[in-house]
Amino acid sequence: MRYLTSGESHGPQLTVIVEGIPANLEIKVEDINKEMFKRQGGYGRGRRMQIEKDTVEIVSGVRNGYTLGSPITMVVTNDDFTHWRKIMGAAPISDEERENMKRTITKPRPGHADLVGGMKYNHRDLRNVLERSSARETAARVAVGALCKVLLEQLDIEIYSRVVEIGGIKDKDFYDSETFKANLDRNDVRVIDDGIAQAMRDKIDEAKNDGDSIGGVVQVVVENMPVGVGSYVHYDRKLDGRIAQGVVSINAFKGVSFGEGFKAAEKPGSEIQDEILYNTELGYYRGSNHLGGLEGGMSNGMPIIVNGVMKPIPTLYKPLNSVDINTKEDFKATIERSDSCAVPAASIVCEHVVAFEIAKALLEEFQSNHIEQLKQQIIERRQLNIEF
Repeated sequence: MRYLTSGESHGPQLTVIVEGIPANLEIKVEDINKEMFKRQGGYGRGRRMQIEKDTVEIVSGVRNGYTLGSPITMVVTNDDFTHWRKIMGAAPISDEERENMKRTITKPRPGHADLVGGMKYNHRDLRNVLERSSARETAARVAVGALCKVLLEQLDIEIYSRVVEIGGIKDKDFYDSETFKANLDRNDVRVIDDGIAQAMRDKIDEAKNDGDSIGGVVQVVVENMPVGVGSYVHYDRKLDGRIAQGVVSINAFKGVSFGEGFKAAEKPGSEIQDEILYNTELGYYRGSNHLGGLEGGMSNGMPIIVNGVMKPIPTLYKPLNSVDINTKEDFKATIERSDSCAVPAASIVCEHVVAFEIAKALLEEFQSNHIEQLKQQIIERRQLNIEF
């Protein structure tokens, strides 16, 4: 399974084509739009999310509510394009018109793709870089992940996410499944412990008032994953490697870990390896889950726990020093409309990116043309965990 996105932040639309979803999967566009709505929420979002009302239009690959097995095309319209039609349209405009609209960018933002992207593609107007490198593209990735979540649900696989940390204010590292699921989305910072939610909001407000931004840590959990998805045979088939690549490809994500992650370096092996147990109902399972459901690059049947680190957003309303690429003079960096904190929304994006990687790995492991065939193979693999 693969997908391709296109579109700019202030262009007319985002388009995504997904190939590899098996036939006969029931798809309701409202289920996808529900996930799209989640991405737009969260404390700390900027004015852009007050303009956009992200909804998906499916234009191929689905007929009368069921997938055909052919490529699925989805479109997300950018409502804000009405304000950018001239400057972001495909038709040529004069240099004078461009100058009058004052949308040319020559002062790159530290921490963003602006300067290096301009060098790489020889763009003297850095808007050509930031329009595509913008996190607006993650709306298309969430649409893909929403499709994948529908697929995973049919396989009795659950995936959900939360915020662990914002600006140094931390929740617990782990929660049991029941507590986690019972407290999803109970507040606008997506933290399980409601007692620290206000402290997180205050931290976000403080950053906003200072013209600054803050980052944090998010967590994604995948439950009821069949064993043996991924591979120890080759590096590029390791499931944790694939998930890690997906997570750090999200805008502003700078780190990823699994289970106890970097804390494993502080403990002896006897406190980190998960003991193997067996009973006739569950088959093989682990007495703990320090490794986050992954051993040897493969799922081991325990919940997969993924932690992603998001740096503060590089657009600052109190901008850092930069250099004008035309004059080479020192200037404050360009200010673009942005969020002071996007960690709650980023947890949704991360959830959907992981959903795609999980679905992709499953479809490679159990090659299936239609959903009925896939379900049967998953049943057989789960039975193997008991009978082996």
